Amino acid sequence: AYGIAARLNVSLPGMDRAAAQSLIDAAHQVCPYSNATRGNVDVTITLV
Repeated sequence: AYGIAARLNVSLPGMDRAAAQSLIDAAHQVCPYSNATRGNVDVTITLV
């Protein structure tokens, strides 16, 4: 068996950490790529 995974490190310099995380979460919900792969690809998004 095999699987596909994606890891994204997001940097938003100068942005409040809570606001940045909120933006990342919202973007992940509306992103066409996220919607197309949801449930099929393990995605980890990290605010750095």
